[in-house]
Amino acid sequence: MAYILIIEDDRDIRNVTELILAEADHRVVTANDGLRGVELATCMQPDLILMDLGLPRLDGWKATQRIKANTATQHIPIIAFTAIISPAATKQALTAGCATVVTKPFDVDGLLEIITSLLAKQAPAERQTTREAPAEQ
Repeated sequence: MAYILIIEDDRDIRNVTELILAEADHRVVTANDGLRGVELATCMQPDLILMDLGLPRLDGWKATQRIKANTATQHIPIIAFTAIISPAATKQALTAGCATVVTKPFDVDGLLEIITSLLAKQAPAERQTTREAPAEQ
């Protein structure tokens, strides 16, 4: 079981992805914009982040850069989770600090395999199991 933060502004995609991850025995917290996502990543220290790139308030590229620039969160693997399919967007996501890119619509088994692979690369000390989300502001 891992603790996963989904940063996604589309409610339907966020809900479906949350259900898929919960069925795979992961604990999930969600944010619907980049600023809230960065805040939750900092406060909650998830094991992995699914980051939409086209987010309100702070896009996914900039949110990834902020998370990777913070020594407290730079170890968290981030998967760019996007419908933006272009070599330029992929390159920009990887340059910002994403470990890989998963395009939407996504293959459920493929997404779960990528998550398992990235989590397996983490040191045990980097993974925690109990966290509480800060209250909405």
